[in-house]
Amino acid sequence: MKIGLISDTHDNQIAINKAVEFFNDEKVDLVLHGGDHIAPFTIKWFSKLKMKMIGVKGNLDAEYPTLERLYRENGWEFYRHSAILNLANKKIILLHGEDENMVNALLKSNIYDVVVRGHLHRVINEWIGNTLHLSPGEACGYLSGKRTVALLKLPMITVEFIEI
Repeated sequence: MKIGLISDTHDNQIAINKAVEFFNDEKVDLVLHGGDHIAPFTIKWFSKLKMKMIGVKGNLDAEYPTLERLYRENGWEFYRHSAILNLANKKIILLHGEDENMVNALLKSNIYDVVVRGHLHRVINEWIGNTLHLSPGEACGYLSGKRTVALLKLPMITVEFIEI
């Protein structure tokens, strides 16, 4: 299974369009968005995805009800705090991750195979025991100067980061 990971798009239409094109070209099975879409109108740009997207609310996503409705209208799923997924016999939690104590507790819990998060605007690819701590970085490129997404392949749990 091939999963596209994106986070912190921050209304950047160019980055979103490039990510959508990349995920479609790669024929990923699913896209996970780690939050901070910012405005609900970004969903219109994501609607060109040829696969399902699951997202979570970021700390700067103020319009949760509208984002949730637009996700649902596209046949997708949107969660306020976290999404717990069982994919290819792997347990994954998706969250924005602004609470580092919570992220650390999840990483050390031995419940999840992969913890996918956003918020920090940087790439993270580290094993904490048997759990992969993973962030695709920032798609917007505003803080790091690099617009990145990631491909997570399951069940082997391999990751590739791509600059878009």
